[in-house]
Amino acid sequence: MSRRKTERLLNLVICLLATRRPLSAEQIRQAVPGYDREGDEAFQRMFERDKNELREIGIPIEVHKDPWEDDPGYIIRRQAYELPEITLEPDEAAVLGLAAQVWQRASLAEAAGGALLKLRAGGVQTDESGLGTLELRVDTRDPAFPALWEAVRDRRAVRFDYRAAGSGAVLTRTLEPWGVVSRRGRWYVVGFDRDRGEPRVFRLSRIAGEVTPVGKPGAVRVPEGVNLREMVGYRDDMTLPERSALLRVRRGTCEGLRQLAQRVEPGQGEWDEVELVFADPERLAGWLASLGADVQVISPPDARDAVIRRLKGAMAS
Repeated sequence: MSRRKTERLLNLVICLLATRRPLSAEQIRQAVPGYDREGDEAFQRMFERDKNELREIGIPIEVHKDPWEDDPGYIIRRQAYELPEITLEPDEAAVLGLAAQVWQRASLAEAAGGALLKLRAGGVQTDESGLGTLELRVDTRDPAFPALWEAVRDRRAVRFDYRAAGSGAVLTRTLEPWGVVSRRGRWYVVGFDRDRGEPRVFRLSRIAGEVTPVGKPGAVRVPEGVNLREMVGYRDDMTLPERSALLRVRRGTCEGLRQLAQRVEPGQGEWDEVELVFADPERLAGWLASLGADVQVISPPDARDAVIRRLKGAMAS
Protein backbone atom coordinates (compact mmCIF):
# COMPACT_ATOMS: atom_id res chain seq x y z
CA MET A 1 0.00 0.00 0.00
CA SER A 2 1.37 3.43 -0.94
CA ARG A 3 2.19 6.00 1.72
CA ARG A 4 -0.39 8.39 0.26
CA LYS A 5 -3.16 5.80 0.52
CA THR A 6 -2.14 4.80 4.05
CA GLU A 7 -2.29 8.43 5.16
CA ARG A 8 -5.69 8.88 3.49
CA LEU A 9 -7.18 5.81 5.21
CA LEU A 10 -5.77 6.90 8.56
CA ASN A 11 -7.18 10.40 8.11
CA LEU A 12 -10.57 8.92 7.21
CA VAL A 13 -10.63 6.82 10.39
CA ILE A 14 -9.64 9.82 12.52
CA CYS A 15 -12.29 11.97 10.86
CA LEU A 16 -15.10 9.46 11.44
CA LEU A 17 -14.00 8.78 15.02
CA ALA A 18 -13.74 12.45 15.91
CA THR A 19 -17.14 13.57 14.61
CA ARG A 20 -20.14 13.67 16.94
CA ARG A 21 -22.68 13.28 14.15
CA PRO A 22 -22.64 11.33 10.86
CA LEU A 23 -20.91 13.11 8.02
CA SER A 24 -22.05 13.07 4.41
CA ALA A 25 -19.71 11.97 1.65
CA GLU A 26 -19.29 15.59 0.53
CA GLN A 27 -18.36 16.68 4.07
CA ILE A 28 -15.81 13.86 4.25
CA ARG A 29 -14.44 14.90 0.87
CA GLN A 30 -13.76 18.40 2.16
CA ALA A 31 -12.34 17.24 5.51
CA VAL A 32 -10.02 14.37 4.53
CA PRO A 33 -6.79 15.22 2.65
CA GLY A 34 -6.48 13.21 -0.53
CA TYR A 35 -10.15 13.38 -1.50
CA ASP A 36 -10.39 17.09 -2.19
CA ARG A 37 -8.21 16.90 -5.33
CA GLU A 38 -10.39 14.30 -7.07
CA GLY A 39 -13.31 14.80 -9.45
CA ASP A 40 -16.80 13.65 -8.50
CA GLU A 41 -16.69 10.19 -10.05
CA ALA A 42 -13.09 9.52 -9.01
CA PHE A 43 -13.88 10.54 -5.44
CA GLN A 44 -16.93 8.26 -5.26
CA ARG A 45 -14.92 5.25 -6.49
CA MET A 46 -12.05 6.00 -4.12
CA PHE A 47 -14.35 6.54 -1.15
CA GLU A 48 -16.21 3.26 -1.78
CA ARG A 49 -12.92 1.33 -2.01
CA ASP A 50 -11.60 2.93 1.16
CA LYS A 51 -14.77 2.13 3.13
CA ASN A 52 -14.65 -1.50 1.99
CA GLU A 53 -10.96 -1.88 2.87
CA LEU A 54 -11.48 -0.43 6.35
CA ARG A 55 -14.45 -2.71 6.99
CA GLU A 56 -12.44 -5.72 5.83
CA ILE A 57 -9.87 -5.07 8.55
CA GLY A 58 -12.55 -4.75 11.21
CA ILE A 59 -13.24 -1.00 11.45
CA PRO A 60 -17.01 -0.57 11.91
CA ILE A 61 -18.09 2.29 9.63
CA GLU A 62 -21.80 2.90 10.23
CA VAL A 63 -24.20 4.34 7.64
CA HIS A 64 -27.07 6.55 8.82
CA LYS A 65 -29.96 7.76 6.70
CA ASP A 66 -31.57 10.97 7.92
CA PRO A 67 -35.12 11.41 6.54
CA TRP A 68 -34.45 15.15 6.34
CA GLU A 69 -31.26 14.79 4.34
CA ASP A 70 -30.75 13.57 0.76
CA ASP A 71 -27.41 11.81 1.35
CA PRO A 72 -26.50 9.21 3.99
CA GLY A 73 -24.03 9.98 6.75
CA TYR A 74 -21.03 8.00 8.00
CA ILE A 75 -19.53 7.62 11.47
CA ILE A 76 -17.36 5.25 13.55
CA ARG A 77 -18.81 4.74 17.03
CA ARG A 78 -16.06 4.64 19.65
CA GLN A 79 -17.88 2.02 21.69
CA ALA A 80 -17.88 -0.29 18.67
CA TYR A 81 -14.27 0.45 17.70
CA GLU A 82 -12.59 0.44 21.09
CA LEU A 83 -12.26 -2.31 23.70
CA PRO A 84 -12.04 -2.17 27.48
CA GLU A 85 -8.66 -2.81 29.06
CA ILE A 86 -7.25 -6.24 28.15
CA THR A 87 -4.37 -7.90 29.94
CA LEU A 88 -2.34 -10.62 28.25
CA GLU A 89 1.02 -12.13 29.00
CA PRO A 90 3.75 -11.18 26.48
CA ASP A 91 3.91 -14.69 25.01
CA GLU A 92 0.11 -14.80 24.62
CA ALA A 93 0.08 -11.47 22.79
CA ALA A 94 2.93 -12.63 20.53
CA VAL A 95 1.06 -15.79 19.56
CA LEU A 96 -2.04 -13.76 18.66
CA GLY A 97 0.02 -11.48 16.47
CA LEU A 98 1.65 -14.46 14.81
CA ALA A 99 -1.72 -16.10 14.12
CA ALA A 100 -3.03 -12.99 12.39
CA GLN A 101 -0.01 -13.06 10.06
CA VAL A 102 -0.14 -16.78 9.36
CA TRP A 103 -3.85 -16.70 8.53
CA GLN A 104 -3.58 -13.50 6.50
CA ARG A 105 -5.27 -14.99 3.43
CA ALA A 106 -6.96 -18.09 4.77
CA SER A 107 -10.61 -18.67 5.60
CA LEU A 108 -9.76 -17.49 9.15
CA ALA A 109 -8.22 -14.22 7.94
CA GLU A 110 -11.21 -11.99 8.66
CA ALA A 111 -11.62 -13.17 12.24
CA ALA A 112 -7.89 -13.16 13.00
CA GLY A 113 -7.26 -9.75 11.46
CA GLY A 114 -10.27 -8.16 13.15
CA ALA A 115 -9.31 -9.57 16.53
CA LEU A 116 -5.74 -8.33 16.23
CA LEU A 117 -6.90 -4.86 15.21
CA LYS A 118 -9.21 -4.61 18.22
CA LEU A 119 -6.50 -5.87 20.57
CA ARG A 120 -4.13 -3.18 19.38
CA ALA A 121 -6.88 -0.59 19.74
CA GLY A 122 -7.25 -1.77 23.35
CA GLY A 123 -3.55 -1.19 24.03
CA VAL A 124 -2.27 -4.77 23.71
CA GLN A 125 1.18 -4.97 22.13
CA THR A 126 1.51 -7.94 19.74
CA ASP A 127 5.25 -8.20 19.23
CA GLU A 128 6.07 -11.27 17.13
CA SER A 129 9.86 -10.68 17.10
CA GLY A 130 10.45 -13.54 19.50
CA LEU A 131 8.81 -15.99 17.10
CA GLY A 132 10.69 -14.94 13.99
CA THR A 133 11.87 -18.44 13.14
CA LEU A 134 8.38 -19.43 12.01
CA GLU A 135 7.24 -18.92 8.43
CA LEU A 136 4.76 -16.02 8.19
CA ARG A 137 2.35 -14.51 5.66
CA VAL A 138 1.60 -17.72 3.83
CA ASP A 139 -1.08 -17.82 1.16
CA THR A 140 -4.00 -20.24 1.63
CA ARG A 141 -6.34 -19.32 -1.19
CA ASP A 142 -6.37 -22.97 -2.34
CA PRO A 143 -9.99 -24.20 -2.13
CA ALA A 144 -8.83 -27.62 -0.86
CA PHE A 145 -7.23 -26.16 2.26
CA PRO A 146 -10.23 -26.08 4.68
CA ALA A 147 -11.31 -29.66 3.94
CA LEU A 148 -7.77 -31.01 4.26
CA TRP A 149 -7.17 -29.07 7.45
CA GLU A 150 -10.32 -30.59 8.94
CA ALA A 151 -9.31 -34.06 7.76
CA VAL A 152 -5.93 -33.76 9.48
CA ARG A 153 -7.61 -32.50 12.63
CA ASP A 154 -10.16 -35.33 12.61
CA ARG A 155 -7.63 -38.01 11.56
CA ARG A 156 -9.82 -38.94 8.61
CA ALA A 157 -8.93 -40.18 5.11
CA VAL A 158 -9.88 -38.15 2.04
CA ARG A 159 -10.31 -38.65 -1.69
CA PHE A 160 -9.63 -36.05 -4.39
CA ASP A 161 -8.71 -35.61 -8.06
CA TYR A 162 -5.10 -34.55 -8.60
CA ARG A 163 -3.48 -33.00 -11.68
CA ALA A 164 0.04 -34.39 -12.28
CA ALA A 165 2.81 -31.80 -12.70
CA GLY A 166 4.34 -33.19 -15.87
CA SER A 167 1.57 -34.75 -17.95
CA GLY A 168 -1.37 -32.74 -16.62
CA ALA A 169 -3.37 -35.98 -16.31
CA VAL A 170 -6.00 -35.99 -13.58
CA LEU A 171 -6.07 -39.07 -11.33
CA THR A 172 -8.13 -39.86 -8.25
CA ARG A 173 -6.15 -40.27 -5.02
CA THR A 174 -7.16 -41.65 -1.63
CA LEU A 175 -4.96 -40.24 1.11
CA GLU A 176 -4.54 -40.72 4.84
CA PRO A 177 -3.43 -37.16 5.67
CA TRP A 178 -0.73 -36.63 8.28
CA GLY A 179 -0.45 -32.86 8.03
CA VAL A 180 -0.74 -29.72 5.90
CA VAL A 181 2.55 -27.87 5.46
CA SER A 182 3.56 -24.54 3.94
CA ARG A 183 6.80 -23.94 2.09
CA ARG A 184 7.79 -20.88 0.05
CA GLY A 185 4.23 -19.60 0.00
CA ARG A 186 2.69 -22.87 -1.26
CA TRP A 187 0.70 -25.45 0.70
CA TYR A 188 1.18 -29.22 0.60
CA VAL A 189 -0.63 -32.13 2.20
CA VAL A 190 1.51 -35.05 3.38
CA GLY A 191 0.21 -38.51 4.09
CA PHE A 192 -0.07 -42.16 3.10
CA ASP A 193 -1.32 -42.67 -0.45
CA ARG A 194 -3.48 -45.79 -0.42
CA ASP A 195 -3.34 -46.08 -4.22
CA ARG A 196 0.47 -46.02 -4.35
CA GLY A 197 0.95 -47.81 -1.03
CA GLU A 198 3.55 -45.29 0.18
CA PRO A 199 3.90 -41.81 1.73
CA ARG A 200 3.32 -39.00 -0.76
CA VAL A 201 3.25 -35.19 -0.94
CA PHE A 202 0.55 -33.34 -2.90
CA ARG A 203 0.48 -29.64 -3.76
CA LEU A 204 -2.91 -28.14 -2.90
CA SER A 205 -3.01 -25.93 -6.00
CA ARG A 206 -3.08 -29.07 -8.19
CA ILE A 207 -6.09 -30.59 -6.46
CA ALA A 208 -9.07 -30.38 -8.82
CA GLY A 209 -12.61 -30.20 -7.46
CA GLU A 210 -13.77 -31.12 -3.99
CA VAL A 211 -11.98 -33.04 -1.26
CA THR A 212 -14.29 -35.82 -0.02
CA PRO A 213 -13.97 -37.43 3.44
CA VAL A 214 -13.57 -41.24 3.42
CA GLY A 215 -14.33 -43.51 6.37
CA LYS A 216 -14.72 -42.53 10.01
CA PRO A 217 -12.88 -39.86 12.02
CA GLY A 218 -9.99 -41.17 14.09
CA ALA A 219 -9.02 -43.89 11.60
CA VAL A 220 -5.76 -42.26 10.45
CA ARG A 221 -2.61 -42.84 12.48
CA VAL A 222 0.45 -40.62 12.04
CA PRO A 223 3.71 -42.63 12.22
CA GLU A 224 6.08 -41.89 15.09
CA GLY A 225 8.95 -39.62 14.21
CA VAL A 226 7.66 -38.55 10.79
CA ASN A 227 9.03 -35.14 9.73
CA LEU A 228 6.48 -33.46 7.49
CA ARG A 229 8.53 -30.37 6.69
CA GLU A 230 11.49 -32.52 5.73
CA MET A 231 9.31 -34.54 3.36
CA VAL A 232 8.04 -31.39 1.68
CA GLY A 233 11.55 -29.90 1.56
CA TYR A 234 12.86 -32.74 -0.60
CA ARG A 235 10.43 -31.97 -3.40
CA ASP A 236 12.22 -31.14 -6.64
CA ASP A 237 9.34 -29.29 -8.32
CA MET A 238 8.97 -26.49 -5.77
CA THR A 239 9.55 -23.66 -8.25
CA LEU A 240 7.97 -22.89 -11.59
CA PRO A 241 9.19 -20.32 -14.12
CA GLU A 242 7.55 -16.92 -13.87
CA ARG A 243 5.32 -15.78 -16.72
CA SER A 244 3.03 -12.86 -17.50
CA ALA A 245 -0.76 -13.03 -17.58
CA LEU A 246 -2.78 -10.46 -19.51
CA LEU A 247 -6.07 -9.61 -17.80
CA ARG A 248 -9.08 -7.38 -18.31
CA VAL A 249 -10.03 -5.73 -15.01
CA ARG A 250 -13.19 -3.71 -14.52
CA ARG A 251 -12.35 -0.07 -13.91
CA GLY A 252 -12.57 0.96 -10.26
CA THR A 253 -12.28 -2.59 -8.89
CA CYS A 254 -9.62 -5.09 -7.70
CA GLU A 255 -7.30 -2.58 -6.05
CA GLY A 256 -5.12 -5.30 -4.55
CA LEU A 257 -4.54 -6.91 -7.93
CA ARG A 258 -3.68 -3.55 -9.47
CA GLN A 259 -1.07 -2.87 -6.82
CA LEU A 260 0.74 -6.13 -7.69
CA ALA A 261 0.50 -5.63 -11.45
CA GLN A 262 3.49 -4.91 -13.65
CA ARG A 263 1.40 -2.73 -15.95
CA VAL A 264 -2.09 -1.17 -15.92
CA GLU A 265 -3.40 0.58 -19.04
CA PRO A 266 -6.85 1.80 -20.13
CA GLY A 267 -8.69 -0.71 -22.29
CA GLN A 268 -11.98 -0.68 -24.15
CA GLY A 269 -15.20 0.39 -22.49
CA GLU A 270 -15.24 -0.12 -18.74
CA TRP A 271 -12.13 -2.33 -18.73
CA ASP A 272 -8.44 -1.78 -18.03
CA GLU A 273 -5.72 -4.10 -19.32
CA VAL A 274 -3.48 -5.45 -16.58
CA GLU A 275 -0.24 -7.43 -16.84
CA LEU A 276 0.48 -9.67 -13.84
CA VAL A 277 3.47 -11.94 -13.20
CA PHE A 278 2.68 -15.45 -11.94
CA ALA A 279 4.24 -18.91 -11.72
CA ASP A 280 1.55 -21.46 -10.86
CA PRO A 281 -1.62 -21.15 -13.00
CA GLU A 282 -3.72 -23.07 -10.45
CA ARG A 283 -2.71 -20.76 -7.66
CA LEU A 284 -3.39 -17.72 -9.84
CA ALA A 285 -6.79 -19.17 -10.77
CA GLY A 286 -7.77 -19.52 -7.12
CA TRP A 287 -7.22 -15.79 -6.64
CA LEU A 288 -8.78 -14.56 -9.89
CA ALA A 289 -11.85 -16.78 -9.54
CA SER A 290 -12.55 -15.17 -6.15
CA LEU A 291 -12.79 -11.76 -7.89
CA GLY A 292 -15.78 -12.91 -9.93
CA ALA A 293 -16.99 -10.91 -12.90
CA ASP A 294 -14.53 -8.06 -12.35
CA VAL A 295 -11.65 -9.98 -14.00
CA GLN A 296 -11.26 -11.72 -17.36
CA VAL A 297 -8.14 -13.70 -18.35
CA ILE A 298 -6.96 -13.00 -21.91
CA SER A 299 -3.77 -15.08 -21.82
CA PRO A 300 -2.05 -17.48 -21.35
CA PRO A 301 -4.52 -20.29 -22.21
CA ASP A 302 -3.61 -22.54 -19.24
CA ALA A 303 -4.32 -19.74 -16.76
CA ARG A 304 -7.65 -18.97 -18.48
CA ASP A 305 -8.60 -22.66 -18.45
CA ALA A 306 -7.68 -22.96 -14.77
CA VAL A 307 -10.01 -20.06 -13.88
CA ILE A 308 -12.83 -21.60 -15.93
CA ARG A 309 -12.40 -24.90 -14.07
CA ARG A 310 -12.57 -23.11 -10.73
CA LEU A 311 -15.73 -21.22 -11.68
CA LYS A 312 -17.43 -24.33 -13.05
CA GLY A 313 -16.56 -26.19 -9.88
CA ALA A 314 -18.03 -23.41 -7.75
CA MET A 315 -21.27 -23.47 -9.77
CA ALA A 316 -21.56 -27.23 -9.46
CA SER A 317 -21.03 -27.28 -5.70
